[in-house]
Amino acid sequence: MKTPKKPSWWDEFKTFAIKGNAMALAVGTIIGAAFSTITKSLTDDILMPVLSIFLGGVNFSEMKIVLPRLFGQAKLDESGSVILNTFNYGNFISAVINFLILALVVFWLVKGLNRLAGIGRKKVPAAPPAPPEPSAEEKLLAEIRDLLKENNHG
Repeated sequence: MKTPKKPSWWDEFKTFAIKGNAMALAVGTIIGAAFSTITKSLTDDILMPVLSIFLGGVNFSEMKIVLPRLFGQAKLDESGSVILNTFNYGNFISAVINFLILALVVFWLVKGLNRLAGIGRKKVPAAPPAPPEPSAEEKLLAEIRDLLKENNHG
């Protein structure tokens, strides 16, 4: 009797790729990258300008702290201007808002898909079945038990 040949890693990989796992992952990554670009534009081009109206015209991309130079002379760019070392916290705020928007949209997307698939739907528990009617033997034994109790106590 021959033992079955163990599939090679290449055969396993082909099976993995053909089943759609790798393709689904690739499609998800590409769609996610495109969606990320859309949410970044939504944040940078639409939400941040509106938010800056309420903050007195502040542009988040201009929010930064110039860090001091500790050693050596300042470096110059091609035009002779000093290259500043900055801590760009405004870009970070914009990235956090972008992430929150993306997370919220993904949350609602997953929630909607789960609702369509029926996942997470609260199931109403069925009423417990009525206990079965005691058999004739059980009824007779209960009567005997009750009679014995009466005779012992009376």
